[in-house]
Amino acid sequence: MKRTIGILAAVYAVMQFGFPTSTSAQSGARGPSGHVVTPRSSTYTASDAGVRAHTNVKLFVPDAGRLTPNELPPYSGYGFETPASLACIYGLAPLTPGCNPNVTVTNPSGGSESIAIVDAYDDPTAAADLALYSAQFGLPAPNLTVVYAGGSNPGPDPTGGWELEESLDIEMAHAMAPGAHIYLVEANSDYDTDLYPAVQIGANLVSCGATTCPPWAHGRGEISMGWGEPEYSDEALADPYFQHQGVVYFAAAGDEPGTEYPCVSPNVVCAGGTSTARSIFTGNFLYQVAWQDAAGGFSYYEPRPFYQNSIRAVVGSTRGVPDISFDGNPNTGAWIYDSTAYEYGPGEFESGGWFIVGGTSLASPSIAGIVNTAGHFYRSSFEELETIYSDHSGFTDIQNGTCGPYVTFTATPGWDFCTGVGTPHGYGGK
Repeated sequence: MKRTIGILAAVYAVMQFGFPTSTSAQSGARGPSGHVVTPRSSTYTASDAGVRAHTNVKLFVPDAGRLTPNELPPYSGYGFETPASLACIYGLAPLTPGCNPNVTVTNPSGGSESIAIVDAYDDPTAAADLALYSAQFGLPAPNLTVVYAGGSNPGPDPTGGWELEESLDIEMAHAMAPGAHIYLVEANSDYDTDLYPAVQIGANLVSCGATTCPPWAHGRGEISMGWGEPEYSDEALADPYFQHQGVVYFAAAGDEPGTEYPCVSPNVVCAGGTSTARSIFTGNFLYQVAWQDAAGGFSYYEPRPFYQNSIRAVVGSTRGVPDISFDGNPNTGAWIYDSTAYEYGPGEFESGGWFIVGGTSLASPSIAGIVNTAGHFYRSSFEELETIYSDHSGFTDIQNGTCGPYVTFTATPGWDFCTGVGTPHGYGGK
């Protein structure tokens, strides 16, 4: 697969070299070589459009076998992201020079109200996995409530992929907003007929709990959806599912060139993916570039919403995505813990444990958590997006890298189809 020089440098650094943890360590000590794997739950066909969703998860699998983080301090010698290193990169904690995962230990703090994670099937070890993850990285004990959208336990995903998605989602949301109450809303299946009603249940939980929201109430939380499906001609009929007083919706843009629904809905903040480059000699953070596999572009069917009028010269008359981006490249991925084995090929499973995970499913709950901690709690996604497009002070403008079908798009100054307005930097403008 074609790569830009910037992305090649970042991938090579993480895949081929270990990073010293002190001045006495040898520079350039070899680290894990590996390959990227896509769970079966993240594969799809054109016939899924308007019918069935897929996860947006990719994993970096070391060729030498399973690795395990060892915090605190972080896992010696490798540059995979931790809550603390991500907080450093995105300006969510006091700066540690280099934002090195082997040195940086200050996690995000804050968060309040609630975040609803909406996914398919049941993850029976979600609470235990989140507790282990939190203890591993020194995060506060989580406040997690699991809700069965259909009224009873939907049972597990036979491929294990949705369990991986759920663990990723709740762990990253908790990492970025450790004070927020996390609702894990489990739909009966990955079909739209189950997922969309589950989103509505999540909105009722997040907006005002068991009470009815008065029209003057401020927002109360966020919903994150790490899943998506190919766009379809009457998708706009589903847009009302992502519009509820007091709720801001986030969705993953996708992990292949092109666009997905519901991320293109005007009622959703679309989360794209980037890569984080690190020095092959020290492991220190260098810069961010577009992730070439991240989705983005023009919607086929959704018209340009008013909050994108400032970029009409770029998007024309159609909705452009993404809106914001976050690390999504599995080669520069983050640690998560999931007890369930997942299927990556017919009858081929990898056992549960610690995983190095990327995909825009990493971006969506992370950005939702950052927005939660920012504390504005806007009444709708429209208000959130108006702020994002009018105040760029809280974002890093990514200006290098390519993406899109035939590598059509380039990350440029200002909004672009690869990274949107950029990546979060601090809590302003959100």
